[in-house]
Amino acid sequence: MTESMSAAVLKTMFPASLPKSAVKTQAKRLRYFFAIALSLSAVAQPAHADPKYAGIVVDAKSGKVLYGEDPDGLRYPASLTKMMTLYLTFEALEAGRFSIDSKVPVSANAAKEPPSKLGVRAGGSITVDQAIRALVTRSANDMATALGEYVGGSEERFAQLMTNKARALGMTRTTYRNANGLPNTAQMTTARDQARLGIALRQHFPQYYGYFSIRSFQFGKQTIGNHNRLVGTVKGVDGIKTGYTRAAGSNLATSAQLDGRSIVAVVLGGRSSAARDATMRKLVAEYLPKASRGGSSNLIAQTAPSVPATPVPRTPAVMAEVSESRQVAALDLPNSGPMPDARYEQREQRPTAPLAVPKVAAAASAYAGESAQSRSATQALAAVTPQASLPKREAAATRRDQPSEPVDQVTTASTRTSASASAMSGWVIQIGVSPSEKMALDLLQNAQDKGGKVLRSAKPFTVAFSNKGEQIYRARFGGFDDQKTAVDACNVLKKKGVSCWASMQ
Repeated sequence: MTESMSAAVLKTMFPASLPKSAVKTQAKRLRYFFAIALSLSAVAQPAHADPKYAGIVVDAKSGKVLYGEDPDGLRYPASLTKMMTLYLTFEALEAGRFSIDSKVPVSANAAKEPPSKLGVRAGGSITVDQAIRALVTRSANDMATALGEYVGGSEERFAQLMTNKARALGMTRTTYRNANGLPNTAQMTTARDQARLGIALRQHFPQYYGYFSIRSFQFGKQTIGNHNRLVGTVKGVDGIKTGYTRAAGSNLATSAQLDGRSIVAVVLGGRSSAARDATMRKLVAEYLPKASRGGSSNLIAQTAPSVPATPVPRTPAVMAEVSESRQVAALDLPNSGPMPDARYEQREQRPTAPLAVPKVAAAASAYAGESAQSRSATQALAAVTPQASLPKREAAATRRDQPSEPVDQVTTASTRTSASASAMSGWVIQIGVSPSEKMALDLLQNAQDKGGKVLRSAKPFTVAFSNKGEQIYRARFGGFDDQKTAVDACNVLKKKGVSCWASMQ
């Protein structure tokens, strides 16, 4: 408090008739209390956040990086986190664990999440379809938590599944701690990792990707507009997700397709939602015309579901095999940087006329198998995930997250083509895991019957694996010349209802 301010206050508070000694005493007390008030006010002020910009544009057909500015720098994802929440939800839908119309219970933990939120009370429920729409449009934190608990069993376990899936997709520098992106200093990502996730969402779940293009969502009497202002206003843009916290800044992941060209772009750390959107418009306008028209449609290999769809008998060894990948520890990222404060996801709603959405169907597929996380069914493109550019500590941590597979014993099926360990080197397709060889052979026979010519030259075999004295069997097809052949065959099987993943033997 300055002397002039003190004098002004004193004149208004004390009449001229008071003795000067009394005025001086009261003035000292006032200055003391003002000093305390000012110090408390300073403590109460939110920490200043100055998020750094990072951006990337990736050709979604070739994997080529068309533009990058600090693409591997660690940043807070904010509500881009919900992209992974939706990835795991789509994965569970495709695996048949539940349907679009299944009811998601809203726990007290989910209901108490701060805005943006849908506002369903604890004890209530919402359909999976409504929850997905609430995440895409309003970026509802309460519904993200509810979905996480529904898919993963608990918020903590779901966050672990999210991190494990990130590693499986080649997102080497991303760690998740919650399903919604609310402030947590350990929840970090990079622009490159978010671009990989955006490509994977579009590539792996075309039957659900239409959700990202919806302009509004009707919930009760509410018409909820999409936070993503580029959808419907920028030619070619078909999603994906916005995000904001004070520490993260304004984030945006965008997918655009036009004239046979396709890109995924990410902007992190925008000064405001308007500045972020303007930057993204420029990136789309400049780089979409530069993208290639040809290229692979399988840039990022799809891994097995985090949780199997069709349960196999729950023997201890089988359960240990299925859950192996979930025990991988999260990457130890630095707990530094500005502390996020209580300013959460921006309410960027604006009611708009509903846009026709492609029909979303739950494609259930039978799967009796294991999680492929620790066996790395992902084959990341060097252009999108340059391992050589990672710091040594990060590269070592990535290797720790991908433990080598225990030595297997190859068991030849008596009714199948004979296969040996050396003959089965190279690319293989795994369709499941079973506690008995007969069940594994049945899985192979079923897949071969459905696969037809795509498996005509493939060699079926089982792999015996001993875990704590109990034998279990992996059902696999070998004889594929390269990654593309294996992945293409696996994609055909998926279309025929057989879940699978491709990897190196």
